[in-house]
Amino acid sequence: MEHPLLQHALRRSAFAAGATLAVTAALVAPVAASADARDVTHHLISPGAPDIPVANVKAHLAQLQSIANANGGNRAHGRSGYKASIDYVKGKLDAAGFTTTLQSFSYGGSTGWNLIADWPGGDASHVVMVGAHLDSVSAGPGINDDGSGSAGILETALAVSRAGLKPAKHLRFGWWGAEEYGMVGSQKYLNSLSATDRSKIDGYLNFDMIGSPNPGYFVYDDDAKLDSLFRTYFSGLGVATEPETEGDGRSDHAPFKNAGIPVGGLFSGADYIKTSAQASKWGGTAGVAFDRCYHSSCDTSANIDDTALDRMTDAIAYAVWTLSGESAPPPGGTVFENTADVAIPDAGAAVESPITVTGRTGNAPAALKVGVVVKHSWRGDLVIDLVAPNGTSYRLKNSGNDSAPDVDTTYTVNASAVAANGTWKLRVQDVGPQDTGYIDSWKLTF
Repeated sequence: MEHPLLQHALRRSAFAAGATLAVTAALVAPVAASADARDVTHHLISPGAPDIPVANVKAHLAQLQSIANANGGNRAHGRSGYKASIDYVKGKLDAAGFTTTLQSFSYGGSTGWNLIADWPGGDASHVVMVGAHLDSVSAGPGINDDGSGSAGILETALAVSRAGLKPAKHLRFGWWGAEEYGMVGSQKYLNSLSATDRSKIDGYLNFDMIGSPNPGYFVYDDDAKLDSLFRTYFSGLGVATEPETEGDGRSDHAPFKNAGIPVGGLFSGADYIKTSAQASKWGGTAGVAFDRCYHSSCDTSANIDDTALDRMTDAIAYAVWTLSGESAPPPGGTVFENTADVAIPDAGAAVESPITVTGRTGNAPAALKVGVVVKHSWRGDLVIDLVAPNGTSYRLKNSGNDSAPDVDTTYTVNASAVAANGTWKLRVQDVGPQDTGYIDSWKLTF
């Protein structure tokens, strides 16, 4: 995130003259949050939106730390560490099937780069864009500022690839250079677009510092729909939010906003001090900066709060899936089925029915269909789980007071973090006495 004094000077010059352009398409309305989020870090609030593994995000941060260590301790504009960072991110995206473009520019006598990554498909006249700056200050490796946002959107992009997402709108990701000098890279990108191409961007989401060690949960309030989208998400987790004011205009959303493009985003706090009220609401330490290592050499991979990073990155995925409007999958699909009957003991141990999936590539879908038929005289006694080949368990049905017979329904499971091939199991347990039944059949549709 750019320093506020530099931002103040630039706001009166380069960005004050930004023309306001009409946006021709409305954003997708936010999806209401589900009431049954399982916990604060692993949840399924938006249909199809994946739970982004925080371990994957941290692995990217470890790579950025290693790059800084090998390049003078930083990843700043014009330094070798920045170019190595761009090359790392680009390599991941190229391998995942994105179309990537390196945009070079000159600032301060040095060459900088933006990296743009487009996911194939979607309506190119309606673009949902997500971005973060990849450069650090010269004083340190910049792992929270803004390795955290860069890694978060990178892993979200890779989740798009794993899920084989077919969005209705076109998805574009951007990693910006020279943000620390006043949003130079993102402004260069916007300047390179025609007025027509700028008007195709329905919204821009910015993520600058999302893993602060004494975190807050701040939501950009520049656009009502995007603000509501994130507040709805965090409300579903039981996490309070506040409007983002500390970094307002200090990051790469500013050029987009000045061009008349709706902007939104998240921020976990920089050098402002956490108040007692905020500590009561979010935990952490009152009277201490949200990030004591802001723009310092100690902004390393140790300068991250895992819970904040996890929540924020999952929120990015939620927004991407919601705003892009995943199009309906083609009819049919490959079906794997087991029709063998398996008796379910009354008030006894769980039983399992296997299906072996072969011939698939990559991970399972974000909307895996699980068709289940169980014959039983009191279905309220039944607890049903889908067990993935790697042992991950997805709860399909809890027990309850439902006295009706039988289960005959199709569940939708986000299994995008699990490899498709292998043996999947339907696990069913009767947890109440006096009623009996059996697994009649079940199927997986990929």
